[in-house]
Amino acid sequence: MVKSRSVLLWWCALLVAAVGWAHGAGGGTIPQTNRPSVAPLLRAVTPAVVNIATKKVEKVDSPLLRDPVLREFFDIPPQGLRRETRSAGSGVIVDAKSGYVLTNDHVVRGASLIEVTTKDNRRFKAQLVGRDQATDIALLRIKPVNLVAIPMGDSNSLEVGDFVLAIGNPFGLGQTVTSGIISALGRTGLGIEGYEDFIQTDASINPGSSGGALVTLDGRLAGINTAILSKTGANVGIGFAVPINMARLVMDQLVATGNVRRGRIGIVLRIPEPAGSEGALIEKVEPQSPAERAGLSKGDVVTFANGVPIKNGSQFRNLVGLLPIGTEMELRYRRGAELRAAKVTIERSAAKLSAARSGVE
Repeated sequence: MVKSRSVLLWWCALLVAAVGWAHGAGGGTIPQTNRPSVAPLLRAVTPAVVNIATKKVEKVDSPLLRDPVLREFFDIPPQGLRRETRSAGSGVIVDAKSGYVLTNDHVVRGASLIEVTTKDNRRFKAQLVGRDQATDIALLRIKPVNLVAIPMGDSNSLEVGDFVLAIGNPFGLGQTVTSGIISALGRTGLGIEGYEDFIQTDASINPGSSGGALVTLDGRLAGINTAILSKTGANVGIGFAVPINMARLVMDQLVATGNVRRGRIGIVLRIPEPAGSEGALIEKVEPQSPAERAGLSKGDVVTFANGVPIKNGSQFRNLVGLLPIGTEMELRYRRGAELRAAKVTIERSAAKLSAARSGVE
C-alpha cells in the first residue's frame, strides 16, 4: 500500500509540475527545459532496438494430400506442398562492434530468412549465431555498420517497484515505447520455458514485442521481453522478460560454441521448497558427483553461489544449467545451524530438459 501510494504521488507530482509550467508561462512561450520526460533516455537507447522480420517455409500437411489418387489428380510433387509464412518480432543490439543482436528463440525458430531493420530504416540480412529453446534466447549477427548498442545492466540488482521501459515492435506497427514498473522478480512455474526466472512487469508487452528491450531509467538493459499472460492474446498488465544476466550467460556460450551445453553438479533439489523457506534445499546427492566430492549432502541449503544470494531451488538450478562446463562455483550453504563453504566444478550434463524441470542437476 505504501509503495503504490508513493508511486501515485510521484506521478501526481509530475502532472502538477507540467500543469504549473504551462500556466506559469502566462500565455507566452512554454518553457522547454526541465520538463519531466524520458525522451533524452529514449534518444540514447531506441537506436539499439530493432525490428525483426522472418520468412518460414513450412510443409502443408493434410489427410487429403496423403491420398495417392488425389496427389496424382492435382499433380502434387513427391516432396509435397510448401507454404511461405512471414512474422515480425523485435531484437536488441548488445554489441555494436561485433553486430550481435539478442532476441527470442521463438521469433526466429525455423526461419529460412531473417531480416533486421534498424530505427533509421536500414535493413540487414541476419545470420543466426545460435539459439537456445530452453531459455527462449537466440543470438543474431548483422553487419556492424554504425550500430548503437544498449549497455547491459545487472538484473540481480533489480527491485520490485523499479521503473522500466519496454521497447519493441508490437503487432508489427513499428518501434513503440511503453512504461511501467517491475511487478515481481523470479517468476517460475509458468510453463513458458524450461529455465524460468522471469522479470514480471506491467509495462505493456504485446505480440511482436517479443525479443525487445526492458530498460531501466539509467539506460541499461534489464531483460529481453518474452511473453504475456493473457486470455485475449493482448496485454493485460502482466508481461515477462528474461533477465539480462540469464541472457548474457546464454549469449556467452552461443558466441563461443554456437550452442548451449548444460552443466550439472549431481544433486536433486526439493522443488517446490517448503513454504517460507529461502535457499536451495538439497534432496539428494548423487554418488561420485561433483557435489559429493565438494562435501555437500542431503538436507544442506545453498544460500549463495558465486556471491549471488540464492532465493530458491529454481534459481539455483538455472544458474548451474547455464554456466559453462568446467566453471568452478563458490557455494555457501547451511547445514543445520552451521554455515559452511565449498567449491564445486560444473560437469557436462547428459540430462534432458524434462529432467532439468524435475530439479536434477
